[in-house]
Amino acid sequence: MLDYAALAALAAVVREGSFERAAQALHVTPSAVSQRIRVLEERMGGALVVRGQPCRATEAGRRLCQHVDRVRLLEQDLHGSLPALGALARDGRTRVPLPVAVNADSLATWFAPALAGFAAEAPVLVQVQVDDQDHTAEWLRSGQVLAAVTSTARPPTGCNSRPLGAMRYRAAATPAFVARHFAAGVSAATLALAPSLVFDTKDDLQARWVRRLCRRHVELPRHMLPSAQAFVVAALAGMGWGLHEEGLVAAHLRSGRLVELVPDTPLDVPLHWQHARAASALVDGLSRAVLAAAKASLRRA
Repeated sequence: MLDYAALAALAAVVREGSFERAAQALHVTPSAVSQRIRVLEERMGGALVVRGQPCRATEAGRRLCQHVDRVRLLEQDLHGSLPALGALARDGRTRVPLPVAVNADSLATWFAPALAGFAAEAPVLVQVQVDDQDHTAEWLRSGQVLAAVTSTARPPTGCNSRPLGAMRYRAAATPAFVARHFAAGVSAATLALAPSLVFDTKDDLQARWVRRLCRRHVELPRHMLPSAQAFVVAALAGMGWGLHEEGLVAAHLRSGRLVELVPDTPLDVPLHWQHARAASALVDGLSRAVLAAAKASLRRA
């Protein structure tokens, strides 16, 4: 049988990044944490933590941490039926990690209020991983998160998928940028020379919009800005053009500070909510909050 005190020490080291901070979180000494993990590694027959700054889990250690997270969530489900456990939950010491993955634009708009409202009332400690919507499903597939906002409709094995709606994007830049780079029109030739804005190397929204417009791939010069807010700031400064979530730039489009490169050519990205089956009542509660927020905020796909 697994030693859950040792597993808790392992999870704390990975979460906190060091043995010292893990010891503080667990209210024990660093040597006690080290001893628990050493015994666990001997029993498992291999290293579970890579010592460093910060410490990180090996593949085996990561799987054990995932197991601990799921056990804690399931224990929380007992609080409603076992009064003694419910009393412990109310003292604030039994909050459990709830890891989720989401794309940056959703986090910057509709998702954050739903997540914050849920976490303000639920006994959880939310751990958000931000990635491109085409790649968040990989976090769920690998078991690193329990739920994800993703553009992938088909769920990984053992997971459920629900449609959320679509986020609408507009290709926009300042009037001065458009006059400077697209005086001859928006074409494959002019797009190949005009600086574009992307979130990171995984972000292909701009390339997708260009392929639809030009009917072929165009190699775009790219600035990389891994922040939804910085994206807008950069566009307003004339740094480049980009695909902006409609709500983030609506006021700027109305005022004329930004203009669409080609009027009325939005790109809609359907999103889905995927989560591990039978994870816990807490995951079910978060799912209800996310689905309600998406219904109020996103376009029907």
